[in-house]
Amino acid sequence: MEPRDVRAAGAVVTRKGGEVLLVHRPKYDDWSFPKGKLDPGEHVVTAAVREVAEETGLDVRLGPALSSQRYRMSNGRFKTVGYWTGRVVGSDDVSRYRPNDEIDSVQWVPWDAAMRRLTYSYDRDTLAEAKPLRRKTRALVVLRHGKARARDSWRRDDRIRPLLRLGEAQAQRLVPLLAAFDVTSVHTSSSTRCVQTVTPYVDTTGWPVKKYDELSEEDATAEGVVEVVDALLDSGESTVLCTHRPVLPTVLDALRVPDVRLDPGGMLVAHHRKGRVVATEVRQP
Repeated sequence: MEPRDVRAAGAVVTRKGGEVLLVHRPKYDDWSFPKGKLDPGEHVVTAAVREVAEETGLDVRLGPALSSQRYRMSNGRFKTVGYWTGRVVGSDDVSRYRPNDEIDSVQWVPWDAAMRRLTYSYDRDTLAEAKPLRRKTRALVVLRHGKARARDSWRRDDRIRPLLRLGEAQAQRLVPLLAAFDVTSVHTSSSTRCVQTVTPYVDTTGWPVKKYDELSEEDATAEGVVEVVDALLDSGESTVLCTHRPVLPTVLDALRVPDVRLDPGGMLVAHHRKGRVVATEVRQP
């Protein structure tokens, strides 16, 4: 049986002026994007942000996803690398970067020069894919609440039906994922299982949370959902909207994106610019 692919993640990080962030690895004498292997149990989204920080010293937030790369390594195993576009949060100065045995140079390179400098053809393909997506976007994360107690075993008001321990663990795992997409505003159904799903992120970051009866199973209407979604698209922030499986089709229809199935704790990330969704991606727990 062929071994599983080695999994890695990284980002094509850009800044105003048409420059892209490249790193040089002395061991291979190659120029590429910052990337690296996933830690055991780590989500690919979390790994992308962590690896950029470790290899360049820069803190980034992710934009639209790019096609994954898959290639055979020198030892014969295949590697799959997930990529996103990315932008720096805070200072983008790399002049004080300290070279080491893994990465001995980090540079901002003009786009055309980066295309010539990249060592591998698959990196040049990734850079070409990133070019039309390099303009800054915001994220609206549509989140299905974590795994909750079974409805048929709950005898009280369904609005207060809580998460299972699995759902609580899923909620904790969401914290770095939502941070990776720069979520700074939290919006949720007023039902307990939804509130519990976003509580770890709110407690960790201190970002405000707003609860809506209009996003609950009992009170959701098409008009109410459209009003909430339109307000989030116009807010100028990256946001998360947590709701229930029966309400999700209405939310996605308001975003004008195709319906998708989300597992408990799963999310669809809608990257938007000037009120229009330009890219989506689905991330299951």
